[in-house]
Amino acid sequence: MKEKIDFFYENILVDRGFISIKPNGRFNSCGQTYQLSKDLGEGFYWIYSETDLYDIKIHDFSFFEDYLFECQLPECMSVSYYQSIAGHELTPYRRINANCIKTFIGGKSPYKAVMHKRIPIRAVGIEILPAYYLHYLKEKYPDDYLNPYEAFCSIDETLHFPEMLLLLNQVAEYRGTGISAKLFYEAKVNEAVSLVVEHFHKKSKEQPHISDKDIEQIYNVSAYIKDHAAFPLTLEQLSRIACMGQTKLKISFKLIHDCTITEFIQQARIEHAEFLLSHTDLSIAQIAQTIGYSNASRFAELFKRNVGILPGEYRRIMN
Repeated sequence: MKEKIDFFYENILVDRGFISIKPNGRFNSCGQTYQLSKDLGEGFYWIYSETDLYDIKIHDFSFFEDYLFECQLPECMSVSYYQSIAGHELTPYRRINANCIKTFIGGKSPYKAVMHKRIPIRAVGIEILPAYYLHYLKEKYPDDYLNPYEAFCSIDETLHFPEMLLLLNQVAEYRGTGISAKLFYEAKVNEAVSLVVEHFHKKSKEQPHISDKDIEQIYNVSAYIKDHAAFPLTLEQLSRIACMGQTKLKISFKLIHDCTITEFIQQARIEHAEFLLSHTDLSIAQIAQTIGYSNASRFAELFKRNVGILPGEYRRIMN
């Protein structure tokens, strides 16, 4: 008998063009594999769930055309790693970055995102459900129980969580079956929640108070960077815009965005490069110079880090 969460995702996937298939050797046989309709794209979606406590999902597919994904996800907390992706979330609007750890809280407003055509969506994630974080944890650890909600909210998106990256890669590569698989996945889910909570406590101890005025100034700096990413941007220049010292700016910026100013500039430049690669005939070297890099090799390295593929491959796929 299928669990409720299995039915939920099966309905979502089937409605969006995925077809349930038998194990094909690409993923662990103890989960359920779905293949994307050849009319819409190519690739697979794999999911393993355990008694409505948690599920584990692996994405490896792409759409032939830009795809608007919109659905009301179940109440849940998830943590994922995107190896390759290109697109934008719409509520709120922001670019989806590759090579980062993302957390998501489901069950509130519908999730909306546009996935760019032909760019592989490769990701692995763990999703814990209310039966896990409201009942299972409380019953198992009554004296030490802590709802991990605030811890999951605190991460959102980060480039600096190597322990979680290692864990999710282990989950993606695992091929055990039977009781071994059940024990392995349960252990990794517990470990993932532990890492999220530990990351939160560590961050909370290090985090100084940031005033509402300083938060507003940091977002002013963020907006300025997005509008001027292709130009040389110095820390001295940005600190004047923020009306704060350089050290305070660097610390406050990373606390709010969970990335450094340099990483934020790189993300803004790569987003511009994606447009130029798919809408112009400029060479890779010309695009690198247009967005602020004199070295095309450095640009290619950063592009792959943020998107998951090289700029030449991105252009070939898009065109």
